[in-house]
Amino acid sequence: MMLRMAIRPFRFDVPQSVLDDLRSRLEATRWVEPIPGTGWDYGADPAYIRELCEYWHTSFDWRAREQELNAHPGFLCEVDGVDLHFWHVRGERAGAFPLLLIHGWPGSMFEFHETIAMLTHPSQHGGRPEDAFDVVVPALPGFGFGGKPRERGWGISRIAAAFDTLMSRELGYARYGVQGGDWGGIISSKMGSAHADHVAGVHLNFVFGQPPATPQSDEEKAMAAALAAFQATETGYSAVQGTKPISLAAAQADSPAGLAAWVVEKFRTWSDCGGDVESSFSKDTLLTNLMFYWAPNSVASSATIYYEARHDPAGFAYGRVETPTAVAAFPKEPWRSLRSWAEPRFNIVRWTDMPRGGHFAALEEPGLLVDDVRAFFATARETS
Repeated sequence: MMLRMAIRPFRFDVPQSVLDDLRSRLEATRWVEPIPGTGWDYGADPAYIRELCEYWHTSFDWRAREQELNAHPGFLCEVDGVDLHFWHVRGERAGAFPLLLIHGWPGSMFEFHETIAMLTHPSQHGGRPEDAFDVVVPALPGFGFGGKPRERGWGISRIAAAFDTLMSRELGYARYGVQGGDWGGIISSKMGSAHADHVAGVHLNFVFGQPPATPQSDEEKAMAAALAAFQATETGYSAVQGTKPISLAAAQADSPAGLAAWVVEKFRTWSDCGGDVESSFSKDTLLTNLMFYWAPNSVASSATIYYEARHDPAGFAYGRVETPTAVAAFPKEPWRSLRSWAEPRFNIVRWTDMPRGGHFAALEEPGLLVDDVRAFFATARETS
């Protein structure tokens, strides 16, 4: 018999010594010397990373960000030997439908910060009280301020099981919905398959669909070519983190500038920013997300999800997800799929081609994402 562990309150409160050390490291950064005029061609643009780090050093106010983050009730709960950190925000209406929101890499639970009020208090954000959700936003194990796994094996399957335990056993939700992008989309898909007795609906803004061996239409050909080009030129990070994550993480854990270069380049490349990262994300947004990696020293423990997933063959082998599934397809999502490619693996009951937005949907286009989530779960909650 498994014992239930007490849920404990948690507040963001980074020790001042950590912030002082960060400032010292930023001030002492030794900068790379790029080929003049190459910009972002070889990876992160050193000039922009230097500008961002200067702002981090002189102007970024983490204490103000802590106050904003602590506006949401935060908790810790030990599940399967790891302290899961999560926000749990009740909806404005009693009996609101529970919804689990799952982030990915190189994001954090902070991605959902703006969407929480929209989902829990819809009457204040263009919706109806009956649209309200009880929202649960966990950090992936090893990410952010929660516990770090101390043993091998924390791949997709184990994370999905831990999140189901959190929702069903610890929080007492017999039926709930899941939403996610990036690893959150993969884990949501796994939960919709392996834990269908509890999951009433799956909403994804990241879905794997297999292109046909011989694409037929012009749309298929263009999409398949774009995906192949992206896989060939933009996925070196995955190969490194999936095979030797600690070798790289040792440098990032020591250098905030190095961490910023590795992460912010992905925010620029994967978003609908047209090459100008700050057209989609402010410096404060980029740096708040980075603090979820820097302050708790979770660079290595987060990167290892790639290694663990490679050693968890059952994680991706979830067969066809029969749980009702909705897909919000954002146009600048690098791994975007066509509906015909995804339908063999999912029971897709709703597909929305979004007018704008990229990989980080909850940060880039929170309104579009929330509207689609509300519309899909209006039906799913009725059948539950």
